[in-house]
Amino acid sequence: MSDPLLTLPESLRDAFKEPLGPVTTDAGALLEAVDEARERRGSSAGGPPQLIAVGDVVTYHLREAGRVPDVALVDGKTEREAVREEIETALAATEERRIAVENPAAALSAALLDALAEALAADEPVTIEVTGEEDLAALPAMLAAPVGSTVVYGQPGEGMVRVAVTPEARRRARELFEGLAGDTAAGYDALGVELSESDDGGPDGRDPTDPA
Repeated sequence: MSDPLLTLPESLRDAFKEPLGPVTTDAGALLEAVDEARERRGSSAGGPPQLIAVGDVVTYHLREAGRVPDVALVDGKTEREAVREEIETALAATEERRIAVENPAAALSAALLDALAEALAADEPVTIEVTGEEDLAALPAMLAAPVGSTVVYGQPGEGMVRVAVTPEARRRARELFEGLAGDTAAGYDALGVELSESDDGGPDGRDPTDPA
C-alpha cells in the first residue's frame, strides 16, 4: 500500500463520525432530493451537478432504485467487513469504466484524489475500485464536485447520508480537509481545486431546506 497523502488525526475522529447531512434509509426519497438539488442549481461554471456514491452498499441501493451514480467509490467492504455476496455480484456485473487505486484506511492517497478528479471530469459514469478503504472519500468529493451535486455515503448502523454540495457544505468540508495531517496543498492540487474556489458557489448557493 502506498503512503497516504493525508491522514485523519485522532483529534478529528469524532468530528468525522457526525453525519454531514440528513440520514435516510429510503433510496427513492433520497433520489428525489438529489433531483431537486440538481434542478435548483442547474449547470454551474464547474459543470453539471453530479451524483457521487461513496461505498458499496450505498452504490448498490442507488442502483437498485434505478440510478447509476456518476461516480461510485467501492472497496468491497461495509463497516470493515466483506459486503454481502449479492451486493458484490451486482456491482461486479456493472459495465461502467473502472479505475483501480490503493488507499489506506483513515487516509487519502494521491491516487484516490487523482482518480476522483478524473472521474468527475468524465462524460460517462465511472467506478473507482479501491484496494484498502474509501472511508474518507466523501470529503474530497464535496470539495471537487460542482455545486448542486450530491454526495451520498453510509452512516454505520443508520443509513445513507445525503450531502447537497452547496457553498456552506464546501466550507465545512474545507475545514475538515484542512484539519487532516499531511500535505493539504498537494491534496487540493490533485483534486484540481483552487483553495479560493473550494467554497465558491455564487451569492445564492445556500439551500434553506437542507441542513448540509
